[in-house]
Amino acid sequence: MVERYSRPEMAEKWTQHARYAAWLEVEKAAVKAWAKLGKIPQDDADKIVKNATFSVERIEEIEAITKHDLIAFNTSVSESLGDESRWFHYGMTSSDAVDTGVALQMKASLEIIIVDVKMLMESIKKRAEEHKMTLMVGRSHGIHGEPITFGLTLAVWYDEMARHLTNLEQTMEVIAVGQISGAMGNFAHAPLELEEYAMAELGLKPEPCSNQVVQRDRYARLATALATMASSIEKFAVQVRHLQRTEVYEAEEYFAKGQKGSSAMPHKRNPILTENITGLARMIRAYANPAMENVALWHERDISHSSTERFWLPDAFITTDFMMHRMNSVIANLTVMPENMMKNLNLTGGLVFSQRVLLELPLAGVSREDAYRIVQRNAMKVWEEIQQGKSSTNEKGESLYLQYLLADDELRESLSEKQIRECFNFDYYTKNVDKIFARVFK
Repeated sequence: MVERYSRPEMAEKWTQHARYAAWLEVEKAAVKAWAKLGKIPQDDADKIVKNATFSVERIEEIEAITKHDLIAFNTSVSESLGDESRWFHYGMTSSDAVDTGVALQMKASLEIIIVDVKMLMESIKKRAEEHKMTLMVGRSHGIHGEPITFGLTLAVWYDEMARHLTNLEQTMEVIAVGQISGAMGNFAHAPLELEEYAMAELGLKPEPCSNQVVQRDRYARLATALATMASSIEKFAVQVRHLQRTEVYEAEEYFAKGQKGSSAMPHKRNPILTENITGLARMIRAYANPAMENVALWHERDISHSSTERFWLPDAFITTDFMMHRMNSVIANLTVMPENMMKNLNLTGGLVFSQRVLLELPLAGVSREDAYRIVQRNAMKVWEEIQQGKSSTNEKGESLYLQYLLADDELRESLSEKQIRECFNFDYYTKNVDKIFARVFK
């Protein structure tokens, strides 16, 4: 991944050195297991565990000749040992070291992602509590619907992230799996006990039944978990971008002192962080495709998966980690504008209360069809007035819609002025917020 979209804490898990270090950890665990089983001298095992090392540069030199990175790795390590090197990689195939090593990398990386998720959830929860009763207009199809609160919007995000957290924790159980089962997975040259001892040493579970590789449905599960979560993060980012549009302007990314928005227009304050997140989400979703394509390997294994995994695994983890931290910063520092939210809530002259009026009429004996006709008829008049630039309220602060309803003789036959006015009450729409929060923030 490019450095611009990387955090060192995650990027260091996927360097070439980290890859070889994971292989060495697996090989040492296998040596310890062989000694525990009494198959190799304990003294030789101790020497390997203590002295085995490698050189990235040396591995590259050897690989230029062998065209095989694991053999080059083994040769480099053997050069750091004495006669005991004969036990290094004993009874193993390349994928035993490679796939189990990758499992260690994936496990360590997913642990970071899970911490990231919890961090973001905490920030969302804090802002949700802060804006629990901050009124704003709810929109469907981009059009004003009914009053909601910004806290409820954030509660939806929190609940969504809680599902991703559960999914990632379950995914950890799927991907934290390794193998030392030999060239065809039949344990012909190494007993099952060796694998069990080694995996326990590494903090992994044995693959119950493998061929030459750990099965790639596990990797696909990881890729789709990250991709689905990235889509949710993108959803949050897109919402912030919409709220920051000048004609909406209900929330805004933090704009730092000295920050510039445009080389040509000095006044610009652009939502660049959330735009960036939107783009990164596209990349993470794209990585899920090769992961799923890799499931269908030939017979006991081919190598078509290898090249793609060298790309998508590091990039997916590094990008997701970066994206999570960027979204957390956006949420934690988001500028929220309650006054503008209320201004927009009143923009349509009280139309946001139409359903409340609609539901009152059947209680007064009016049919659903007639009630809808009466309510919509007056609503369309308000839309026409707004289209012509008329103020959404009169000098008394009464909304256009309320004025039209009060003047509608057919409506007044069923509802009193008091009943109509009671429909225009914001508290009606927030009466269950506490209960919703209790369900979400258990």
